[in-house]
Amino acid sequence: MTDHLRAHDAALERLRALHPLKIDLSLGRMRRLCAALGDPQDRLPPVIHVAGTNGKGSTVAYLRHMAEAAGLKVHVFTSPHLVRFVERIRLAGALITEEHLASVLERVEAANDGQAITFFEITTAAAFVAFAEVPADLCIVEVGLGGVLDATNVITQPAVSVIAPIDLDHREFLGDTIEKIAVEKAGIIKPGAPAVSARQQDAVDEVLDTAAALAGVELTLMGREFDAWEERGRLLVQMEDRLLDLPAPALPGEHQFANAGLAVAALLALDDPRINEEAMGRGIAGTVWPARFQRLTAGPYAETAQKAGADLWLDGGHNPHAGRAVARAVADLAARDGRPVALISGLLANKDAAGFFEAFRGVATKVFTVTFEGHAAASAAETAAAAELAGLRAAACDSLDDALARALALDPVPHVLICGSLYLAGEVLEASEETWPN
Repeated sequence: MTDHLRAHDAALERLRALHPLKIDLSLGRMRRLCAALGDPQDRLPPVIHVAGTNGKGSTVAYLRHMAEAAGLKVHVFTSPHLVRFVERIRLAGALITEEHLASVLERVEAANDGQAITFFEITTAAAFVAFAEVPADLCIVEVGLGGVLDATNVITQPAVSVIAPIDLDHREFLGDTIEKIAVEKAGIIKPGAPAVSARQQDAVDEVLDTAAALAGVELTLMGREFDAWEERGRLLVQMEDRLLDLPAPALPGEHQFANAGLAVAALLALDDPRINEEAMGRGIAGTVWPARFQRLTAGPYAETAQKAGADLWLDGGHNPHAGRAVARAVADLAARDGRPVALISGLLANKDAAGFFEAFRGVATKVFTVTFEGHAAASAAETAAAAELAGLRAAACDSLDDALARALALDPVPHVLICGSLYLAGEVLEASEETWPN
């Protein structure tokens, strides 16, 4: 989770001073504030709560688009934003307006009365207030970080708990083993709410099974109780009692079949008769989610690439698991026409950059590294050193423009992928209003 703000988010900056730490996992402050606000988290439409390391955002996007294809009004809370903070809060199908957000934040800040609280906590409370006051049929809430002590986990009665793939990330906050991280993510599993999980490592399976048993709920696990795969350009989802034959996901990459399949299983667990197979198909085929192996066709960077005869892609994945997924996707591009792949990459300094780049060994011809605006970004030189350590040829660049020019100078003209951080992805999308998420 990131909380990067840009110039047009200046009104939010004063909230930073309410707590000195960016991340301080605890539910006490959040419960206090929610109580002062009349516990809006208990007055939401049915909630699908989504945790995990990778694929959370894509899974949320599929859930939203399928429900909206069925005619439902859907609230959505996600993080981080890419360009504008309002991207985090979608009210009954549309992004919250700047004016509405300012009004809600003013009320939430007054209720907090100057007490210590993190930025993510107070803005999550604001989302819950907005959701509680606008009628909708469904509310989809993405965990910010972890699960057990995440601010969103004041939700005590979700309709469905969803666990996306779990891997090693945020170890300084969640633990240094996959089992410890899984325990944190499994904290959203609650009594009375069916739990649905993506395919996981064996050690994670055991943790999720234990958490579900303690909550007294059924765990529906991909690869065991259900499965999803691509077949002849279609998405097949095999449940215990039925087989769904659906269109391929609109989002590119082999991993998106699994993400879409997870969302389908979650909606089947929700058991809302309005969301039928036909609506699921239309939703999956029409899903949009920026910076998740997104092909850029507008904005200055895309125009520069197009003039050179190159295609330009953008992905915000930033850990080894995400690296493996996007490396498979970009390798498929290269296999179709034999053209090489060039990476333009920047990562936060606390990420496993070498582990991320290792997935691209044998896939990327060269890595052009950059730094970016925001706290804790690694320097271009540090990122280049990590890529070299992973066995790739790398060159540190002065800017994104410099990196793109050097990538496009390769012969033959490559497929170009900008990757490694949602911060970097946000800077790319911010360059033109044409590419702002909406």
